[in-house]
Amino acid sequence: MEKSVKSAGRTVEDAIQTGLAELVATRDQVEVELLNSVSDDPERPVLVQLTLRQDLEPIYETAAPLLSTAAAMPGARTAILETPAEPQDVQSVAKQVLETLLRGMGIRSQVVIHTDLETEDGPAFVLDIVGADLGILIGRRGETLRDLEYIARLIVASKTRSNERFSVDVEGYRSRRERVLRELAKRMADRVKQSRQPITLEAMPPNERRIVHVTLKEHPTVKTQSIGEGERRRVMILPK
Repeated sequence: MEKSVKSAGRTVEDAIQTGLAELVATRDQVEVELLNSVSDDPERPVLVQLTLRQDLEPIYETAAPLLSTAAAMPGARTAILETPAEPQDVQSVAKQVLETLLRGMGIRSQVVIHTDLETEDGPAFVLDIVGADLGILIGRRGETLRDLEYIARLIVASKTRSNERFSVDVEGYRSRRERVLRELAKRMADRVKQSRQPITLEAMPPNERRIVHVTLKEHPTVKTQSIGEGERRRVMILPK
């Protein structure tokens, strides 16, 4: 995926918006450089260069195959990136965006919106993808699903100018995984309580480590901390 683009427009803002669409990014995710002086001449466009912030590049590189596949479908890029003139319901836009991405990848499925969530600090709603043979959307340790969610959030934020949080799931995979992690955290906490020895769990992505941390946050006798770097980062449960 491109990390830098040059774009033109009648005004600086027009040029920036064009570049954001090319990068599939929001305003706070890029650095903007004005390439020529602003003129009153309507025939002379404003030129800018937008560069993706370096701290976001690894995420974009991981997500690039998904987005490029979706964008390959005729008309998909326009349908996904076109910003509406007026605000739209975030849930409806998110559902439409995800369905367009899935069609572009040749995935036959349906998207169901869940809003009856129990967690107070979690997403406002969940887009659950249902269908047959959807394991490809989950990937190793949920990495593909995480990338798909990132792309969907990025596009929806650009289209709606909203920061409302949502998550993407595949036939309840994340819900089941969360229950498993909560049960694991509680079992390991009991072991630490009895043995007074720390236990280190397997390496997990950030969202799964967070589930363990939150589950044991108010535990009376144990505490948690993350150790390691990158993909090898783990949660350690230890006595208070």
